[in-house]
Amino acid sequence: MKFRPLHDRVLIKVLDSEEKTAGGIIIPDTAKEKPQEGEVVAVGPGAKNEDGKLTPMDVKVGDTVLFGKWSGT
Repeated sequence: MKFRPLHDRVLIKVLDSEEKTAGGIIIPDTAKEKPQEGEVVAVGPGAKNEDGKLTPMDVKVGDTVLFGKWSGT
């Protein structure tokens, strides 16, 4: 299924969090935080400014982005 967000919206696929730290310590499921990193799957055309001109988006499909824990809710 293909998605096409409207205006300045972005669709992000959340990436899985690491199960081990860099030092090799395994993180249990209860201690994991929600992932805050994702891959851009679809991007809208952009928002219109006061003059009615389209402002292009800064991200593109395939970019890896960081987002706030409660963003988009």
